[in-house]
Amino acid sequence: MSPVELPVVATPSPPPAVSLPRGDAEWLRVARRARALSWVSLAWMTVEGVVGLIAGLDANALSVIVWAASSFVEGLAAMIVIWRFSGSRTLSERSERTAQRWVAGSFLVLVPFFVYEAIHRLIAGSDTTASVLGIAVTASAIVLMPALGWAKLRLGERLGSGATAGEGVQNLMCAAQAAAALIALVGAAAGIGVIDPIAALLIAAIAVKESMKLWNGEGAECCAPVGFSDRTGEEGCGSECDCC
Repeated sequence: MSPVELPVVATPSPPPAVSLPRGDAEWLRVARRARALSWVSLAWMTVEGVVGLIAGLDANALSVIVWAASSFVEGLAAMIVIWRFSGSRTLSERSERTAQRWVAGSFLVLVPFFVYEAIHRLIAGSDTTASVLGIAVTASAIVLMPALGWAKLRLGERLGSGATAGEGVQNLMCAAQAAAALIALVGAAAGIGVIDPIAALLIAAIAVKESMKLWNGEGAECCAPVGFSDRTGEEGCGSECDCC
């Protein structure tokens, strides 16, 4: 008997977001949604940052401390997007470009600190310990941040806003940072503390790359960020990508 082939149901990819004409009613509605989502992010990042710092200091875990401090930088990016979509700036191309560069610069705020600390700990050693609170807060970020990030990437594409998309990239990086921090905490419980500074260096490299892309005007809304698949089904932007 010949083998019976079972039917395969293909899961359709979500349709790509369609850019809207700037200033029309739908564009303004989506802009208000982007601003509201940034307010939600700002509130969550404040809580996440405080709890994460407590957990990271308790466990002496550099990657958790860096991740928690990065939450405040993400909060700064959220404030920039709120500023960008408030009042007369909502329809301003100049405000969009200014906000885009401010968000790009915010990626770099913590890089010198955690590169220095990571190298120091690689040389001098790391005494990271396991932390139940740290594991809980990083796990929550792994669940919540991708949803926020992908939503902002799609809103950024519809609005033609690199600033909004850049904030979304930071949310996705927050999830990646949280995953690295969680691995570091689990490694510490297994006696492999060296994972902690290595994870911090990896995070630093991703932050620098994404900052350069956004500063140069390579629209983060048309490509998935480093380490994430493209949700729109495109193969990648390549050298022709010029969304801004």
